[in-house]
Amino acid sequence: MNWLLLIVGLAVLLGGGEALVRGATALARRLGVSPMVIGMTVLAFGTSAPELAVNVQAALTGNSAITFGNVVGSNIANVGLILGLTSLIQTLRIHRTIVTREIPIMLGATGLAIVLAGDWVWGSAPDRLGRIDGAILLLAFAVFLFITARNAIRARRDDQFIHEAEEEQEQAALPSVMIAVPLTVAGLVGVLLGSDWTVAGASGVAEALGMSEALIGLTIVAVGTSLPELTTSMFAALKGHADLAIGNIVGSNVFNLLFILGVSASIRAVPVPEDRGRIDLLVLAAFSLILLPFGITQKRLRRTEGALLLSGYAGFMVWRTFF
Repeated sequence: MNWLLLIVGLAVLLGGGEALVRGATALARRLGVSPMVIGMTVLAFGTSAPELAVNVQAALTGNSAITFGNVVGSNIANVGLILGLTSLIQTLRIHRTIVTREIPIMLGATGLAIVLAGDWVWGSAPDRLGRIDGAILLLAFAVFLFITARNAIRARRDDQFIHEAEEEQEQAALPSVMIAVPLTVAGLVGVLLGSDWTVAGASGVAEALGMSEALIGLTIVAVGTSLPELTTSMFAALKGHADLAIGNIVGSNVFNLLFILGVSASIRAVPVPEDRGRIDLLVLAAFSLILLPFGITQKRLRRTEGALLLSGYAGFMVWRTFF
């Protein structure tokens, strides 16, 4: 029953997230909001709605261990699984702005989360992210949004990501307000219900299998809530736009670490698992760092590098699950 609840919850969660993105985007465009603002706000929130909903629900119900596993696991999956699979389909070009701006911001967000979670460095125990840490992460996210908005406004015509997003928005047929509003509401309801069922199912599965909630969040829930990014990246690769995947993944990782983890920690302290939590954070740092040398030296991710990322992710998942 718990497995069924988990699967149904993930399905409703992902469907709700998709409906929320489509409805909110169409509504914003119909109301005259610019594509740039939509891409930086509505779409960024919508594609991360599954992770946000699951983590908030977990925090409210006292299952904060799922929060840690979901954020860390989603970010590791974004690089190892999603970029690995996408680069197997097509070589990913790493643009200069990704190397000089986006990846350093992601590394900074990763480092900040690790430092805030490592209470043992300051002589405190146990390791966790408390409300003050959550406020710091949210402040950093506000700074990130300000920098991103400023850079986008200054170089709007030269920013390839924004330019291609605008072209896609202009070419898409937008539903009317009468359709967009119910679609947005239905998506929101789906995200809320799906998050509730996902957390309940994951907690039941963890208890039945003797697995920790953190491990369930790191594996099943993390991969499940990363399916929107996986679908989008694979679809982009098949359409010949795989080079955009890195920018999308990097932005998603920053959003997960600063906003989602910040909101969750502000509601309820997020504990770092005592057994392997620090190792999970080190693996997260390693997967984040590996993109930098690829970008600096080769300016691209080839199939061989994609296979390396995918193998590393598979090895980590096997080790984390069975050993």
